[in-house]
Amino acid sequence: MEIFVRKIFRKSKEYILLFILLIISLVILTQSNHPEIKKIRRYAFTSFAVWANLLNSTISSENYELNKLKTDNAKLMLQVNKLHEYALENNELKSLLNFKVKANYKLIPATIIAKNISKSQGIFILNIGLKDSILKSMPVLNEAGLIGIVAEVTDNYSLVKTIASSSLKISANIPRCNVYGVISWSGENLVIHNVPTTADINKGDRVVTSVLSTIFPPSIPIGLVIERRSNISGLLSDILVQPFANVNSIKNVFVLSAVKSSQIDSIELNLLSQ
Repeated sequence: MEIFVRKIFRKSKEYILLFILLIISLVILTQSNHPEIKKIRRYAFTSFAVWANLLNSTISSENYELNKLKTDNAKLMLQVNKLHEYALENNELKSLLNFKVKANYKLIPATIIAKNISKSQGIFILNIGLKDSILKSMPVLNEAGLIGIVAEVTDNYSLVKTIASSSLKISANIPRCNVYGVISWSGENLVIHNVPTTADINKGDRVVTSVLSTIFPPSIPIGLVIERRSNISGLLSDILVQPFANVNSIKNVFVLSAVKSSQIDSIELNLLSQ
């Protein structure tokens, strides 16, 4: 096996070096918002995605039945979480018997063909794009919960900014105590900053996307509260959240075909390009 790997490396070392350089250039380009740099970033992103897809094509895809199960699980996750929200809003569980799930979730399956996960940035490239009806600001998730959001799109590929990216701010809600806040990546955990110390928040509380979000549909699961840390004044707290989805290990995701507010150039959407 080792001899085989060495032989492949010797034959493809130029391509591997080009692939690594493209990764480095893509990371550098994502840090600038200059108009000319944005054009260069788009070209670099497309080139990188093509090479990544070629390399990824050598890996066998998961069978059809497994992918179908993952799709069904993701849809069930969204529906069950919606039911959970309604259960919290109603004291009598009997009311759920008459509840009908009205949301028709359209999930577009995708494969991650490249990743760049650092302490402060988490970026994926997916093998689908405009030709597959993917648009900028569409949510990305798997059967466990929220993964991130589509930040850039070309005809055949999509760049995803994940929840492990410090520049992605998400309007979040803790339904049990009806606490709202903005959640972001600290480098180690997802954190909801500046929550009043008086808020009734417990370890294990679920955190979901908020109805106040201008980007994400409400009630997509994000994670569970694992710790509460008071700041120096003691009046406000930081809430640490363990995400449901592990962005480091996933290979397949779904894009939720929904853009909640494509007409509003909101502050939240602008944060995607920071």
